Amino acid sequence: MLRRGSQALRRFSTGRVYFKNKLKLALIGQSLFGQEVYSHLRKEGHRVVGVFTVPDKDGKADPLALAAEKDGTPVFKLPKWRVKGKTIKEVAEAYRSVGAELNVLPFCTQFIPMDIIDSPKHGSIIYHPSILPRHRGASAINWTLIMGDKKAGFSVFWADDGLDTGPILLQRSCDVEPNDTVDALYNRFLFPEGIKAMISWDQSAEVLHNWIRGHDKVPGAWTEINGQMVTFYGSTLLNSSVPPGEPLEIKGAKKPGLVTKNGLVLFGNDGKALTVRNLQFEDGKMIPASQYFSTGETSVVELTAEEVKVAETIKVIWAGILSNVPIIEDSTDFFKSGASSMDVARLVEEIRQKCGGLQLQNEDVYMATKFEGFIQKVVRKLRGEDQEVELVVDYISKEVNEIMVKMPYQCFINGQFTDADDGKTYDTINPTDGSTICKVSYASLADVDKAVAAAKDAFENGEWGRMNARERGRLMYRLADLLEENQEELATIEALDSGAVYTLALKTHIGMSVQTFRYFAGWCDKIQGSTIPINQARPNRNLTFTKKEPLGVCAIIIPWNYPLMMLAWKSAACLAAGNTLVLKPAQVTPLTALKFAELSVKAGFPKGVINIIPGSGGIAGQRLSEHPDIRKLGFTGSTPIGKQIMKSCAVSNLKKVSLELGGKSPLIIFNDCELDKAVRMGMGAVFFNKGENCIAAGRLFVEESIHDEFVTRVVEEIKKMKIGDPLDRSTDHGPQNHKAHLEKLLQYCETGVKEGATLVYGGRQVQRPGFFMEPTVFTDVEDYMYLAKEESFGPIMVISKFQNGDIDGVLQRANSTEYGLASGVFTRDINKAMYVSEKLEAGTVFINTYNKTDVAAPFGGVKQSGFGKDLGEEALNEYLKTKTVTLEY
Repeated sequence: MLRRGSQALRRFSTGRVYFKNKLKLALIGQSLFGQEVYSHLRKEGHRVVGVFTVPDKDGKADPLALAAEKDGTPVFKLPKWRVKGKTIKEVAEAYRSVGAELNVLPFCTQFIPMDIIDSPKHGSIIYHPSILPRHRGASAINWTLIMGDKKAGFSVFWADDGLDTGPILLQRSCDVEPNDTVDALYNRFLFPEGIKAMISWDQSAEVLHNWIRGHDKVPGAWTEINGQMVTFYGSTLLNSSVPPGEPLEIKGAKKPGLVTKNGLVLFGNDGKALTVRNLQFEDGKMIPASQYFSTGETSVVELTAEEVKVAETIKVIWAGILSNVPIIEDSTDFFKSGASSMDVARLVEEIRQKCGGLQLQNEDVYMATKFEGFIQKVVRKLRGEDQEVELVVDYISKEVNEIMVKMPYQCFINGQFTDADDGKTYDTINPTDGSTICKVSYASLADVDKAVAAAKDAFENGEWGRMNARERGRLMYRLADLLEENQEELATIEALDSGAVYTLALKTHIGMSVQTFRYFAGWCDKIQGSTIPINQARPNRNLTFTKKEPLGVCAIIIPWNYPLMMLAWKSAACLAAGNTLVLKPAQVTPLTALKFAELSVKAGFPKGVINIIPGSGGIAGQRLSEHPDIRKLGFTGSTPIGKQIMKSCAVSNLKKVSLELGGKSPLIIFNDCELDKAVRMGMGAVFFNKGENCIAAGRLFVEESIHDEFVTRVVEEIKKMKIGDPLDRSTDHGPQNHKAHLEKLLQYCETGVKEGATLVYGGRQVQRPGFFMEPTVFTDVEDYMYLAKEESFGPIMVISKFQNGDIDGVLQRANSTEYGLASGVFTRDINKAMYVSEKLEAGTVFINTYNKTDVAAPFGGVKQSGFGKDLGEEALNEYLKTKTVTLEY
């Protein structure tokens, strides 16, 4: 098939030529335009290792072939590249023999097989002398003149099967003069403005950004810095103020760049800026742009026996990929040995599979291209030494519950634990004995502003904003794993700080937190919009679609009854949607939130994504609700505070709000129920988590014929309950969360007695250290009484009797409240149960069960119990915005 000389295939040897940039190109194409592109690329210092063009016509070579032959560049004249849909073997071998790193196709009329298009490690780009998609094909530039176009130009795009149908990277245009010819257009515009990888700096920031990101794969976005060719990767537009940095002179740029902690800031001619994340030098080495002025010297770590085994495994993987390299040595360069971007993905995945799940990123390969350096990077990652800045945690340590618990106590802002700006602290108290656990930083207004600024920067400029959805999900899965791995310590801290019974904390407080993060981790890459058919004004055609986008910086304010679980319910959905957050835990229970912050760093969350500010609602909470840079606030707490937050959010910047507020949840027990179950679950509905439960049954309605027996059985079961140390595995009932709350509950009971309700059991503080209260039962509670209207948020069962068979009457009484968080009904009659569930005004209805929440089921109230949902798919919508896009084509 292939013939030498002037036949179908010709190849000319070349002498020694020195090329400044050493980017080896294969040119595939023809025509005068191809010739001029070829000459220009050589002039720019690139090495053309082979020209593949059409055969001679009537004894005359194509202009591209003539220019290449004159320079001694290898020339291949091919009548075709494939037969019957398959690449011709000899043609493919001839092409691969030149070792091209990038294909450039300046006006190609032949069909180039995809294995040739994809063969070089940098892929293929096409130069086309027209403004696509107006004119395509061999005579595109001619048709520009034939059709009388007022604009001519060229397009650069990725090659695909259609050659001129791939994604467009860049277009340039010029005016067509009345007497222009094809040659005139070439000479005046197409040649001098021909696409080249070097960055032209006299452009807007957006154009520079598009040029750099469009060449992330090629790579082609390079410039000269200190006499060296430097290629840019990872561009983002800078929408905030320019951070401080060290100036860096760039050839051709009117204004020096700035090396900052976030990367290299570059400036367009419009005064706006962009940030580049990584830089690659001529020798292939890639570094974070933020480290340009660093020495780059790091100590060599000595490998342990286990790490040597890992290194040997990785060497085998390298050898499998670099099959052309006889021996993998320390100096072997992954890319200079022929690896491509696809090989990077293979390397990362094989290491994950064969090295115990070690998760590398593609950038790890680019930043350590030689085997020795790559192994050093892997070992540092295995040891957890690859973080940008080591997390320093000043713990309060206590040996308790047969383990050593380590509790952070400072504000967590921008990936670091730090004292409050003014140095203030407050005591957090152990409700079991009233002792001080430790002093905790008391966040000031300045701390809130710092945390919001960190979250804003992480969202707009940081790695989190650039991260793809599946990587975000991977981090959340990892965080869930860490919560589970540390569940005993977390449950112990929860028992110390909130008084939760350890066994309940382990199963519910911590267990459901783990489940919540895993559930929402799975949602990260399933957030999607939709396409919408709309009326079309003919002859135009329209496409309308929606996109779901994160809101930005979100504030979360959580209560003290389930400190970690409430954090998880809101923050998991917030993070899954792609937002960053500033979270204020309840002032009296900050410790598991701060431990969570520590684990988030270990999971790999970038700095600034998660910020925790302990302190008061009046200072930190109020500032969050007023802050102009916060776009959403999620709150769980009392109705009066929720109203104040909603007002502040509206007046400040009309930020989105979701509120889970107070409740007075009715539980209706009919005489046809399974009484043993109703007693057991009725007690759980009230006394679960010491009654500090937002959906606790605030009022029980018991049908008259079973009322007395129900009360008797409840009292008998209460007497069996063990009240005591929450860390004792046999304890049923621990202390109330804090002293002020205990005093409020005692006052609640006094009010009930004064109004005439019958105190059947309890109502007193337990005579022992700490904030313990007896489980309490009131009967004969009438609808007008304080106990019937107001939530206790404690272990107080409020029972009212209703007449036999009066379904509608009891429903009217149950709904006679401004709250509507939860409700319940016990009956064997399914028709009655469904009727009651339809009539109850509440966000959740339990039938023959209670407290059965699940991470997949939406949770939230109606009326003055708030609006918005936690958990389930609906919770994601609280942290997303919908954008509608309509285009005409």
